[in-house]
Amino acid sequence: MGYREAVFMGKEQLLTVMLLMVHIQCSNSGAVQFTSENFDKTIASTELVFVNFYADWCRFSNMLAPVWDSAADLAASRFDGGRVVMGKVDCDQQDGIASRFHISKYPTLKLLRNGHPAKSEYRGQRSAEALVRFLEDELRDPVRVINATSDLREEKKGQVIGYFESRASTNYQSFQRMATALKDECHMIAGFGEAFRHLLPSGRDTVVVRKAGSSEEVSLPNLDIMNTQKLTDWAQRACVPLCRRQVREITFGNAEELTEERLPFMILFHHPDDKETPQQFVRVVEQQLFSEKNGINFLTADGLQFAHPLHHLGKTKEDLPLIAIDSFRHMYVFPDIKEMESPGRLKQFIDDLHSGKLHREFHYGPQPVPAAAAGTQPTTRPPTSPPESVFKKLGPSESRYSLLKDEL
Repeated sequence: MGYREAVFMGKEQLLTVMLLMVHIQCSNSGAVQFTSENFDKTIASTELVFVNFYADWCRFSNMLAPVWDSAADLAASRFDGGRVVMGKVDCDQQDGIASRFHISKYPTLKLLRNGHPAKSEYRGQRSAEALVRFLEDELRDPVRVINATSDLREEKKGQVIGYFESRASTNYQSFQRMATALKDECHMIAGFGEAFRHLLPSGRDTVVVRKAGSSEEVSLPNLDIMNTQKLTDWAQRACVPLCRRQVREITFGNAEELTEERLPFMILFHHPDDKETPQQFVRVVEQQLFSEKNGINFLTADGLQFAHPLHHLGKTKEDLPLIAIDSFRHMYVFPDIKEMESPGRLKQFIDDLHSGKLHREFHYGPQPVPAAAAGTQPTTRPPTSPPESVFKKLGPSESRYSLLKDEL
């Protein structure tokens, strides 16, 4: 082989290598494609994971796709330290992940913080800059640092206050993770060093809660601050009133705001003079359904004010109290409110909604119930006959909110 041929071959090989590098860079750009193999590992090791749940056949998913990949590239250049990952899930190929997060429309954009989904999906502007700006806001430190206890004041929301020997402590790192999870529900405050040493029992870091409008501090004995999940659960229970934390009252004034959260409603309709049943409902939700708080809105409703939904259910004030689920497609009545406190009954009702069982039975009738003993004839429950959703009509109208489609 002559000199010119060798030089030519060298250039050809160099061009091949350069093209390969470009291909590798392009394949590594854009949002991370999540599968069952990499999804859990990523959300467990990353502070913020922003996920686009999409379907290839969906026109709006296809319109969003290049914007989402551009935003992912922008996020990768703007954030360091592996704090943020933007990813995407093909819901047809990864139906297990989609079912886990109750995805029923496309595209759905959800933020996961330290593995836990935010209660509300992202519904802001669909541009690369807007998406990255949203992540920047979510990364801001939610903790207000004070220099003395005189800096504390009564607030309309509850306060979670940590007193620490050092900002570099692992206890404070756990406190920060808790503060980020609860930043929308409580004020997060921290004090460090000598000015607060007299507040540290036996010289140990401590966390206390002040309820809304109060200066009284409540602490949990033997609180393990380093256990972020236990700290978060305790702080939420102590800081946020139960009625606001788990069960809210729906009114015509807040119905639109609640529908924007895009979570199905489980509603206790009751007579306004009935005070006992709502208290029972709150207890059941707190004791049996706490794990469902990110997938459903638990509400109470004045059955006289909301007579129209009752009418759609074929019910009147004479049937109060009763429980129903509004999925924003159909409404389903819980069979017997007397079983509300029976362990597992309301949980099964919710599971049947998410699995599609309630909807399937509406269209195809109930599955036969196996005979309890030999010789016993199988029985079937009466088929459900849910009417169309009423509460979705109380949500934002397209004439007032155009971002759902126009900003895609």
